[in-house]
Amino acid sequence: MAPPRSFLKSGHLPTLLASFLYFDFCFAVWVLNGAMAPFISEAYQLSAAQKGFMISVPILAGALMRFPLGVLAQYIGRKNAAMVEMGLIMAALALGFFFIRSYDHVIAMGVLLGIAGASFGVALSLGSGWYPPQYKGLAMGIAGAGNSGTVLAVLLAPPLAQAYGWQTVYGLAGLCMLLPFTVMAVFAKEPPDHEKQSLRQHVACLFEKDGWAFSLLYVVTFGGFIGLASFLPTYFHDQFGVSKVQAGQLTMLAAVMGSGLRVAGGYLADRLGGIHTLTGVLILVAATLVACGLAEGHLPATTLLFMLCFAALGAGNGALFQLVPLRWPLTTAVAGSMIGEIGALGGGLVPNAMGLSRQYLGSYLWGFIALALLALAMLAVLRLMQPRWTRTWSRTGGRAPAPVPGGAPAA
Repeated sequence: MAPPRSFLKSGHLPTLLASFLYFDFCFAVWVLNGAMAPFISEAYQLSAAQKGFMISVPILAGALMRFPLGVLAQYIGRKNAAMVEMGLIMAALALGFFFIRSYDHVIAMGVLLGIAGASFGVALSLGSGWYPPQYKGLAMGIAGAGNSGTVLAVLLAPPLAQAYGWQTVYGLAGLCMLLPFTVMAVFAKEPPDHEKQSLRQHVACLFEKDGWAFSLLYVVTFGGFIGLASFLPTYFHDQFGVSKVQAGQLTMLAAVMGSGLRVAGGYLADRLGGIHTLTGVLILVAATLVACGLAEGHLPATTLLFMLCFAALGAGNGALFQLVPLRWPLTTAVAGSMIGEIGALGGGLVPNAMGLSRQYLGSYLWGFIALALLALAMLAVLRLMQPRWTRTWSRTGGRAPAPVPGGAPAA
């Protein structure tokens, strides 16, 4: 890693920290229904398939909202887009606090929680926009570590729901959103890397092989992270019979690893290359997922395996987004939003796959095996794309091109 002083001087730290806080709180709101799923399931007596669907709705809704928010950010600025989004989130949480009365209302609330899931591309582009290419991986890793909001949700929401009722948690979350809103308004600055492009240029990456390759890789790394993080409270509660609060605490252990290792993944990708880092990540993810399925009768082993799996997923998220600004230097926000959208859509399939596996095949094992096979398929895609990527827009292993005099990176 570059000396900390060199990194800190190369960008605008207040904007980076504001982006982290914004993403962190949005992420916590996004997974609230997953964190409180055992309480909601008990209130409405849900089947395994219904639980999986309920947990997946915010993920899917957030995925669909990411690209429009990324486009909006090109026209009103990333800082302004972030503040508009946080205002909508607070309004949505107020509706959840006052009006939920049935399972159908919970599903509708899941759609509104998806607003928070749209923050990803804007947060990473805003936070890293002040930093040169050689530090993009680390800057994006720091901003992206806001997925530690999962930790806040699974650690705090269950005890608050037990003490005050799960609907009250929506209201408390709305009040907490005032903190990142204020920090963003006061301390953040719009980065100088303006990305004013036509709509046709915005969506160009949708029609490129590289765009879809990145998106499918992100289905595994981020989709796996958000999907499993949302589902684990239900999994621990149903599979091992632990209390609702304990299920959240066990999930927190895995989520901490995934969030913390995102920064490490960005750092390793800066040094070793995003392609090399992703190769190791996908192998480890596949192995640990199969092991988790086979260890379903042993709580300590399952917990440790999930921690290792989430560590790999987090590192993979950081590594992939070290590559994004190298491939799309002028449309990083929109490309990131598109990739994040597809990745999160994949994450929405995870709770559904696990719930259906349990309800119709009698075990979660086949859900884990399906996810492991997907990881291995994406490893094959990565190896197929690597030769062309390292000939065109990156160096060996996916490292940033060396800078040349005048500040532009070498090809």
